[in-house]
Amino acid sequence: MSLFPRILIAAVLWLAALPGVSGSAMAQSASASGPQRTERIEAELVPMSAWAAPGSTAVVAVRQTIKPGWHTYWRNPGDSGGATTLTWTTPQGVKAGDIVWPLPERQRLAGLMNYGYSGEAYLPVPVEIPATARAGTVLPLTVRALFFVCSAEMCVPEELTLRLDVPVREGAAPLDPRHGAAITRVLESAPRPAGIEARLALENGALVLSAAGGPLAGRDPGPSYFFPFRGGVVGHAAAQTGAWGPRGLTLRLEPGGATRADGLTGPVEGVLATAHGAFEIRAEPGTALAGTSGSGDLAAAPDGGADAARADKPGLAVFLQAVLFAVLGGVILNLMPCVFPILAMKAAALAASAHDARHARRDGLAFLAGVLTTFLLLAGVLLALRAAGEAVGWGFQLQSPPVMAGLALLMLAVALNLSSVFHVGAGLQGAGSGPLARLPGGLGAFFTGVLAVVVAAPCTAPFMAFALGAALVMPWPLALVVFLGLGLGLALPYVAVSLTPGLLARLPRPGPWMERLKGLLAFPLYATALWLAWVFGRQAGADALALLFAAGVLLALGLWLVGGAQAERTAGRRGVLHLTAGAAALLLAAGAGWLAAVAPAGIPVTEPGEGPAGLRSAPWSPSAVEAALAEGRPVLVNFTADWCVTCKINERTSLTSPGVAAAMERANAVYLVGDWTRRDDAITAELQRHGRSGVPLYLLYSPGSPEPRILPQLLTEGVVVDALKPAGD
Repeated sequence: MSLFPRILIAAVLWLAALPGVSGSAMAQSASASGPQRTERIEAELVPMSAWAAPGSTAVVAVRQTIKPGWHTYWRNPGDSGGATTLTWTTPQGVKAGDIVWPLPERQRLAGLMNYGYSGEAYLPVPVEIPATARAGTVLPLTVRALFFVCSAEMCVPEELTLRLDVPVREGAAPLDPRHGAAITRVLESAPRPAGIEARLALENGALVLSAAGGPLAGRDPGPSYFFPFRGGVVGHAAAQTGAWGPRGLTLRLEPGGATRADGLTGPVEGVLATAHGAFEIRAEPGTALAGTSGSGDLAAAPDGGADAARADKPGLAVFLQAVLFAVLGGVILNLMPCVFPILAMKAAALAASAHDARHARRDGLAFLAGVLTTFLLLAGVLLALRAAGEAVGWGFQLQSPPVMAGLALLMLAVALNLSSVFHVGAGLQGAGSGPLARLPGGLGAFFTGVLAVVVAAPCTAPFMAFALGAALVMPWPLALVVFLGLGLGLALPYVAVSLTPGLLARLPRPGPWMERLKGLLAFPLYATALWLAWVFGRQAGADALALLFAAGVLLALGLWLVGGAQAERTAGRRGVLHLTAGAAALLLAAGAGWLAAVAPAGIPVTEPGEGPAGLRSAPWSPSAVEAALAEGRPVLVNFTADWCVTCKINERTSLTSPGVAAAMERANAVYLVGDWTRRDDAITAELQRHGRSGVPLYLLYSPGSPEPRILPQLLTEGVVVDALKPAGD
């Protein structure tokens, strides 16, 4: 057996053996009182008091019991992870407030710093009881809690639905005998404002935080630490040092990425933890307050939490695993349908340099550079948008109509180049009867790598889901390395061939056949241009599509005129008329393309009606899934996008067969479509909940099952039919 199959099999076995990497990263329990459990966490909605009085504010808490070695997160998770979120369903007039966050532990791991909780933790929430509530009744409270439960090796989103029936009675209520005292202690020690004045200044590359007054005045605060409410303001993993004075203290902090880029543009809020308590502060931009330094140096606050003493090695293992899976996923990505159009450009480049080892090596390395550079740029933009709070996923660039319009025109231009309508560069490639119409040398190979990433990035392949999901919760330097591993895998086959003289020698010698091959390979790119234009039309509407078609015609005319000018110059004439007319046509094409890109959006993309298999479909939403399951019906959810070629192939083959339609009818299943062609934050969040950063994603919900089954990214009729059988039963 060759090396690659051995690596592939070993990786599959490794993935199958990992705890928590299952068909679903979610564990959603039915709405029921009492503790709800997953493999990593137990959660329960519990009261502080034995009952609630009409017109009062009751306190309930989400109690977490977290498996040893795992943790959940504070409102600012730190360098990775995600905060716990609560979505409430309450009776009319009952209002649940925000979480009263306990002071978090500092959890250092592999050079990172996270803020969160381990062991047992209570998250109290005040609940307003209306004065109209009748004594002797019960108020049902339901909360859908989403936890990011992480260990040193991985992060798993876990969703549990918790319920608590709160009895209503008159009079003051005693503490709940089981949880009342614990919740009271959490509330008493929770950070709260205490009349502290604070200032924050950026001085010589460091942030200087000064705080004065209130409980800080007149005493040594002891080891102190500042927890910002917002990520990116402070370097979480850096040490915080400082001094104290008669009015308060001063801390020197390392600026975070957002502060370095933007400076201090407004107040910074957070929690200042000292030996005498933790206090919420709001630091306004300004110079340090007087009397906050000079009496003594502050002792460094020690790290806390169950993971504080954990070695860096497990984190490194997960990082290396993500890189390996990224490389394998990139290699397999070459076999996905979305990359097929780019294979035409690769084949043309290989054919041209097959018998020139030096040129072949140059082209292979230039192609690799183009792939890695573009992956780095796209990943950087994606991570920056997510850090800014944007809900975006991999392939976000193709959700933009202007990007789709530009790509459609670019693909048309490249196809016309391969059809010898015009030539880029004046050099001739010795190919028998004529010049090889492609970008010359290393520049052409680099450009081919750029296009390969831009067009292929939205598709996902086996192993990519884990790698991308892990990358999106890693610190940005590690995440970029994972994305570069994906690019390396995508470019690896082409680079390996270009660096192997024995394989290149097997290709036919240059001759007229290369010109015919080059012309033939233009047609996949014409098809790609049409596909991109169709997606653009779905995003922007018919009027914008008409403008794009006009831009395409003008582009073709302009490039044809430019090609005529090149032919005249080859014959010894100047070709000024052709060149001038061609430039004018290209300017008109650019104008029409710009008008198409900025045209108002047309009809909506997703409409209820017939699905891709003639199946009756409806738009996806969490409420639609819950309604179908409440009726005892299975639910097949298809997260798709018009620009995802793999999605469309699955829909036109595996989801359109009579066998699948019959299986859906036998199972009385509901078919829901989540269309991600244009940006949809709800779909982005749902993809992330299942550990995915892009489409396709296929979920099969069964009545009575706590979590959906994730179907393979490459579907077959048999896979869908077999999955529907137990769901229908």
